Amino acid sequence: MSGDALALELRGITKRFGPLVANDAIDFELRRGEIHALLGENGAGKSTLMNVLYGLHHPDEGEIRLDGERVRIDSARHAIRLGIGMVHQHFMLVPVMTVAENLVLGTEPHRGPLLDYKQAAARTRELSERYGLAVDPDARVEDLGVGAQQRVEILRALFRDAKVLVLDEPTAVLTAQESQDLFRVLRALKEDGTSVVFISHKLNEVLDVSDRVTVLRRGKKIDTVETEGASERSLARLMVGRDVLLRVEKTDHSPGDALLEVRDLHVSDDRGLPAVRGLSLTVRAGEIVGVAGVDANGQSQLIEAITGLRKVDSGQVVVDGQDVTGYGALAAIRAGVGHIAEDRHERGLVLQFDLAENLSLLEYRKPSMASRGLLSPRRMDERAKKLLGDYDVRGGDTGTPASSLSGGNQQKVVIARELSADPKILIAAQPTRGLDVGAIEFVHRRLVEERDKGRAILLISLELEEVRSLSDRALVIYEGQIVAELPPAASEEEFGVAMTGGGRREAA
Repeated sequence: MSGDALALELRGITKRFGPLVANDAIDFELRRGEIHALLGENGAGKSTLMNVLYGLHHPDEGEIRLDGERVRIDSARHAIRLGIGMVHQHFMLVPVMTVAENLVLGTEPHRGPLLDYKQAAARTRELSERYGLAVDPDARVEDLGVGAQQRVEILRALFRDAKVLVLDEPTAVLTAQESQDLFRVLRALKEDGTSVVFISHKLNEVLDVSDRVTVLRRGKKIDTVETEGASERSLARLMVGRDVLLRVEKTDHSPGDALLEVRDLHVSDDRGLPAVRGLSLTVRAGEIVGVAGVDANGQSQLIEAITGLRKVDSGQVVVDGQDVTGYGALAAIRAGVGHIAEDRHERGLVLQFDLAENLSLLEYRKPSMASRGLLSPRRMDERAKKLLGDYDVRGGDTGTPASSLSGGNQQKVVIARELSADPKILIAAQPTRGLDVGAIEFVHRRLVEERDKGRAILLISLELEEVRSLSDRALVIYEGQIVAELPPAASEEEFGVAMTGGGRREAA
């Protein structure tokens, strides 16, 4: 770190949305050449605070100082001019444009009346090499993976001479290897004097990459601590306000009859290429079967085939003895399949619907929700109120649009809806993606409780530790096939070998 000179000070920042106080008199300091983690549960106010800094919200109270000078930031464009860059959770790139075109958008270098593309590409290459951000200036963004797209977002901020770089949940969509690549880039930026705000809820990453940590809880600043000397347990306690179980506690399972049978399943992807190839598995009542694997090895197509969302080329999906292959999502739901979707925005929620409506999506046909063929808002509201309380959903009431909740609370709404329908089988796809440590503990505990009630749970997760700690049996998927069954206690190395295609053997 280059001394203790302050690049940024936020003093007494308060931001209200109606009756909700998202930020309550928060102080935050960022030193020059520092990686400062902003840590907190979903809905703690992290993103709101940084949106105030980036000019997307105006604070109701408080002040912002850059290099000791008080500034009022009126817009994102103004923030960029002041040397503040922000990489949002959901990327802001134009897919049909090249990397270089995205970088210069709004500040295009010209040669006469025409875009000077050569200069744009050269500057892109120079920044890429300087910070180890490997991207091809001529590649179209739509052809890049999420890790490369994120590097483009960072490059775009650096292209505009950002001295303060804010990264909002940057690893939420990255693989473990891509996350490590990102951390190397952040350390290079730090060495070059760039100040980085790293918003996260992943404790291990915060400890790995940051110099200091500021913890927010329910809109208030709780503390700022040096990363050296902190631990996952101490940070979790600051985040949640109590000790958090960092490991899943569960008793031995007593599996019953087979409730889900997938037999020799073949499924194609959107391009018509084989994605699931002769896959078989069984999940019994009262057990959690985990599927581990590197992303894009057929997991999404497997989930969609079981839940009736994708056409099956051949093979069978049998739910409690009933063949539901090819009959669609409604038939799967009626047979007893619950589905925590891997993308809660795309498949889990109708974001513009309010919470009462989202919580009624599986129930609206039932007499309990309707009167004389018409939906009863009063009954929907009463049912939703109970579920929001039972599942500790914060940040809104029954009339709040789902889009306004934090990711963790959105996930709790999805889980509340699926479990309240009393499914025989629960497909839990990336159930804790983007969640903080408190919400992860809640989801894990709930899944174990459902297992103990006799539900059959198929867990598909890219988080290997989640598969190992939750599963009663663990399967490994590679190139659309189950290539191994391992005891959950097997080492990361054993899983890693199987996940990359070593030691293939069919399991069920």
